[in-house]
Amino acid sequence: MDAETANADLSSICQVGAVEFENGEVRRTFSTLVDPDDYFDPINVSIHGIDEDKVRGAPKLAAVHPQLADFVTGHTVVSHSFFDRAALRQAESRYTLRGIECQWLDTTMVVRRTWTQYAHRGYGLENLARDLGIKFRHHDAAEDARTTGLILLRALSETKMTLEECLARVKLPINLADTEPLRRTGNVEGQFFGEVAVFTGALSMPRRKAADMAAAVGCRVDTGVTKETTLLIVGDQDVARLAGGATRSSKQLKAEALIAKGQFLRILRETDFAAMCSLQPTI
Repeated sequence: MDAETANADLSSICQVGAVEFENGEVRRTFSTLVDPDDYFDPINVSIHGIDEDKVRGAPKLAAVHPQLADFVTGHTVVSHSFFDRAALRQAESRYTLRGIECQWLDTTMVVRRTWTQYAHRGYGLENLARDLGIKFRHHDAAEDARTTGLILLRALSETKMTLEECLARVKLPINLADTEPLRRTGNVEGQFFGEVAVFTGALSMPRRKAADMAAAVGCRVDTGVTKETTLLIVGDQDVARLAGGATRSSKQLKAEALIAKGQFLRILRETDFAAMCSLQPTI
């Protein structure tokens, strides 16, 4: 699916297009101009070429929405970047429309995990289409939607993944090394040798780096809290969230339960643990 907007307000949708793929082929297309009930910014017009004259007599989004819902409800809806999904949600909120029930997939997330040259840059729709040899008319909603679908098909072919596997893959880091098991054996010469550390929450560094840092100072690093755990290191932002009443992680709840039973186990902020690791032992 793709949407074009009349101005900087994401709810000002002036064109929407959706293309349904089945077994790798285009099955049907839905495309319509939309009266945004708003002004047209010259910058937006210069991009997509849609202005007041072109949408005169076109339906407003409230009238188009049921048709779009019939087209995409229950499907995996693919958009290239978060823009189109956000535009639809903002427009639904503006017109008090019920959100369409579907599963969204952002192809920029897929592309960045499929081809290493696009991991950090160059994954715009026009650039990808050129590199992949896909001809299309940019900034036409139906054409952009079709091209987005073709890019996804290329990525699935490249990775040999199913759509379901692709949906799971985008939830993982671009570099799968970031998800490698966090178990480490502690450096026997380290000042914290004998400590058993576990990490939880959102850390400021990749977990593998945090695990390496802990192991370097002697900690054995485990993936879960057990009766052997002596240190639970919590991401700083999670500690801040807990002050506002947020629910603790399962690891922290288990650690607190073990502490209540008499186990010697210290819960530390990531920042405090890093500061401890930087201290040199007294000679």
